[in-house]
Amino acid sequence: MNLIKRKTGNDLRADLKHLTVSYNDNGPEDAGVIIFIHGFPLNKSMWNKQVEAFKDTCRVIAYDIRGHGDSDEGKEDFSIELFVNDLIAFMDALEITKAALCGLSMGGYIALNAVENYPERFDALILCDTQCTEDSIEAKEKRLATIESIKKDGVEKYADASLKKLFAPISFAGKKVEVAAVREMIINTSEKTLSNTLLALAGRKESCSKLSEIKIPVLILVGKEDQITPPEVSRMMNNEIPDAELYILEHAGHLSNMESPFEFNKQVKIFITVNKLI
Repeated sequence: MNLIKRKTGNDLRADLKHLTVSYNDNGPEDAGVIIFIHGFPLNKSMWNKQVEAFKDTCRVIAYDIRGHGDSDEGKEDFSIELFVNDLIAFMDALEITKAALCGLSMGGYIALNAVENYPERFDALILCDTQCTEDSIEAKEKRLATIESIKKDGVEKYADASLKKLFAPISFAGKKVEVAAVREMIINTSEKTLSNTLLALAGRKESCSKLSEIKIPVLILVGKEDQITPPEVSRMMNNEIPDAELYILEHAGHLSNMESPFEFNKQVKIFITVNKLI
């Protein structure tokens, strides 16, 4: 792993051991750090409006998980634990000793696992449209069926089916640019990465039993119309995490940061200001 002098801007490259990671790094050198972790099967560009909103007051980093966006796939079998190891190696390469994490969906799984296993590296946690449970047997079977469907019918058909679950119905009329951008992210993800990540999601371990041990400030955000991780899942996590805050975003589905960016950013700003992260 090579330590790198800080560069600022978008689509930068960090060379880790056996892996090159693509990332954006914007904001003041001496500001608090927020690392945004994207959902599946997307990439760092899903956070563009958050980067723009916070780069004047925070050091804002968004990166592509291995195999997604412009990051290398590497040779290891994908797992949430591997993604967490990548995150820590990435932070080490950028010489970031401590940061706030903001993860959506799969990014939330990674964030929860990272905070559980490396609590000293994080000073706040923002969980967006995510959950702490492991996949049920039915959910695992569904992911395996999805892998077969992608092999048979192709990525574009998978993308079109995914959009219906990712966005609230109202977004298809009012957020056409965002819907098109997400479709583009999905179809530009390789079939290999889609399959490997679906296996990683199916094999993940639960983190619900560790929620009560979280000692840092936590904000939970969820779209009111989220079909994949509905608000009741967020309420359960909110009840388990000491002093956690929960905010439900109106007119948003699973991609609440893209569907309701103004309210999403407002709640994040309140959270990081109150907790003196900037």
